[in-house]
Amino acid sequence: MTRTLVTGSAGRLGRSVVTALAHAGHEVIGIDVVPGTPAEAAVALPADLTDLGEAYDVMARFRPDAVVHLAAIATPFSRTDGVTFRTNTQLAFNVCEAAGNTGVGGVVVASSPTVIGYGAPDGWTPSYLPIDEEHPAAPWNAYSLSKLVAEQTMAAFARGATATRFAAVRPCFVVAPEEWAGAPTQSGHTIAERLDRPEIAGVSLFNYIDARDASDLIAVLLQRLPELPGGEVFFAGAADALARRPLAELLPQVIPETAATASNLTGTSPAFTSAKAQRMLGWTPKRSWRTELEI
Repeated sequence: MTRTLVTGSAGRLGRSVVTALAHAGHEVIGIDVVPGTPAEAAVALPADLTDLGEAYDVMARFRPDAVVHLAAIATPFSRTDGVTFRTNTQLAFNVCEAAGNTGVGGVVVASSPTVIGYGAPDGWTPSYLPIDEEHPAAPWNAYSLSKLVAEQTMAAFARGATATRFAAVRPCFVVAPEEWAGAPTQSGHTIAERLDRPEIAGVSLFNYIDARDASDLIAVLLQRLPELPGGEVFFAGAADALARRPLAELLPQVIPETAATASNLTGTSPAFTSAKAQRMLGWTPKRSWRTELEI
């Protein structure tokens, strides 16, 4: 049995990750400063991993085989910029440092598509569409910057690692199972509202992923880490866009700067591609708003 430690285990994505890994046979250790870790976790422990000593204590106490690092201030502008940047970057450093120095075999760090730079106040133009992992990063706020720093932190540890394998995932807008039934999303809107009002989801290019699909990718990535080059980054998104009309038509109306490239998005194609995860991991998303939304 693989013992896997999940930070942020009570969060929107963390809950599904705990459940998916437990069902896949992992012994899951949930770490979060707030309650809500699913009962499938063998242990749920509150710990402040922004404290490097606590991060080391957690690794030394549980000796996990793998770590999935999801803990973070999860949305832009939900805290002051200084707190957001300091918290998210310190968490990433502490988890990578403690895991690498206590013999953890593999670490997966959660990043974000926001590193690409969409939503910038002075406008943003994609270099191309659909967007893949090679697209230039251009963070413009504390949250997106903190996520890019988390990626770079992971990559730095990957370059210096002798035994621990590191990778990062950029999950698109995560939709928890209860949100298909009308619970508010992380933006405060329902999924139906995001579909009915394109200006809401359009800022983030209509990206999304079901939390269970993102969890499945993480489970596969943990399994495949020993075979992968160190420091790989993967987008995790649904196979379609969170939109009722094709993005070739819709995107230029919401983000005029995409007019030159949106024509590449045919049919229901999303703005972010997960082709790399399919190619290197054999993962494809199974769920769509068209089948999951309870109207």
